[in-house]
Amino acid sequence: MLKHYETVFIMTPVLSEEQAKETVSKYKKMLTDNGCKIVTEKAWGLRKLQYPIQKKTTGFYHLFEFKAPAAFVAELEVAYKRDERLLRFLTVALDKHAIAYSEKSRNKAKAAATV
Repeated sequence: MLKHYETVFIMTPVLSEEQAKETVSKYKKMLTDNGCKIVTEKAWGLRKLQYPIQKKTTGFYHLFEFKAPAAFVAELEVAYKRDERLLRFLTVALDKHAIAYSEKSRNKAKAAATV
């Protein structure tokens, strides 16, 4: 049984664009190699942090929404903790209301893009 998850991570701003893409592709590959189905992926880009983390005031944000076995999330978070390119991360299991909301916002974005 696959559960629905959403994970957001913040990469350090000292990375080049190439290094940031490499980091994202590493985690995308990790998800797909472990039988996860990626529902959506969003690069939020460089954003200001609410408070300094490791003396940094900005970071590259990236979001994955995916379906995965429950045991895999612990493995993913261990990989996040070991990666010095990441400042922070958060993974949450989505309930039926959150899933419906994210589908609605994806459809709204698609409709806006076609106009």
